[in-house]
Amino acid sequence: MILTEVAAVPATALPVRAFAGHLRLGTGFADDGSQDVVLELYLRAAMAAIEARLGRVLLARSFVWTVERWREDTSQALPVAPVRLIESVMLADAEGNETAVDALAWSLLRDAQRPRLVGRFGRNLPRIPRGGSATVRLVAGFGAVWDEVPGDLQQAVFLLAAHYYEIRAEAGTPAGWIPFGVLALIEAYRATRIGGMS
Repeated sequence: MILTEVAAVPATALPVRAFAGHLRLGTGFADDGSQDVVLELYLRAAMAAIEARLGRVLLARSFVWTVERWREDTSQALPVAPVRLIESVMLADAEGNETAVDALAWSLLRDAQRPRLVGRFGRNLPRIPRGGSATVRLVAGFGAVWDEVPGDLQQAVFLLAAHYYEIRAEAGTPAGWIPFGVLALIEAYRATRIGGMS
């Protein structure tokens, strides 16, 4: 299973100025935006860390997901949430020849924790050819703009990005360490996973 982000979140969608305010950076004549590149870097890093921990996408963007077999005949859990749209489902044979699956053969079962691709009308999902794969193009995320991201997740991103900003010149912080305040804010969004990608 391979999940690929098609395009990164555009810089214009990132709350750089709001994050600068969170850090209480000075404004006025000295505020020439010279810190914006650094602030954007830490915002992106914080978003990526939180998204990876939760399996949730904060700002909407496109993904391509490839699998070699469905976990179940009638449905397949998707690797991220919330899924806003499934654009297409393609099947490839062992030689790499692709065929588009009719949109009437499948549908998106929306769920805050585990959205699923399901066969329509109780039918099975299209069979993946032996030695082949299925490719699902989807759009996931809470929204296209920062204001559509839940407030507690916005705050978690700011706290984690501020942590990265403050320790940028220090060594010794364990890799992947996340401050307790961030963990407390994101806990309600953690999916309970039993048996992997079921």
